[in-house]
Amino acid sequence: MPVSYRDIAADLRQQISEGRLLPGDKLPMLTELQAKYGAGYQTVRSAINLLEQEGLVIAVRRRGTIVRERPEKRRIVRSRQVFRDDLGYFFDPTAQPWVAIQQPTIRWGTVPADLASALDVEVGDEVLIRHRVMGDQESRQAMQLATSYLPGDLVRGTQLAEADTGPGGIYDRLEEMGHRPLRWSESVTACMPSPEEAEALGLPADIGVPLLRLLRTTTSPTGRVVEVNDTRMSAERFEIGYDIRRSPSARLSDTEDGADQP
Repeated sequence: MPVSYRDIAADLRQQISEGRLLPGDKLPMLTELQAKYGAGYQTVRSAINLLEQEGLVIAVRRRGTIVRERPEKRRIVRSRQVFRDDLGYFFDPTAQPWVAIQQPTIRWGTVPADLASALDVEVGDEVLIRHRVMGDQESRQAMQLATSYLPGDLVRGTQLAEADTGPGGIYDRLEEMGHRPLRWSESVTACMPSPEEAEALGLPADIGVPLLRLLRTTTSPTGRVVEVNDTRMSAERFEIGYDIRRSPSARLSDTEDGADQP
């Protein structure tokens, strides 16, 4: 049975995974791969294209195709708590030191269709969109994109629609407007970046590096949704971690002396 491009890609992928091909190593030339796998040029080329799409290899001018170096992942621990410092509420101690490295943008527009139900508005409804590129204050390297969507009827004509929302930011203003205490829920998913998002985060334009997507919904005590925050970051650079705690049902089994442990 003739070898397929997926078979070739799987073998090369395994070599990369097992460290037999290291970052910076050059892959054999196409003619060498053709001879090794007994495959035609297009089959081998398709296998390399697949690995390029996965972000495992990259074509470098005058060097050929090499195993791509990927950044060391940083763990963001989501403790399922909200914190507060002198600047207001925040949700991630890892990202707490990050600042807006570009001028934030504020505009009126429509909410993305996949977030309309989360914001409890109709597709096409006008909302306030506040967008920030957050990153390291010293290196100015972008770490995440954070976009807040707020219902138009709630924030129009308020300080929330201004460039400077004042001390404590949008959450303090929302609580001052009578929506205290705010409540939050969060989900983690993934998506592929748009060209603009890839450029803003410094991701390679020709490689499909996915984004981690954290969707946080802010509600008032009455249950009204007052904001949806859409945060995106490179899944190649970050991973999301959670502490796992025992529930009362997960008690330790009996010890040798017969005593239950908490």
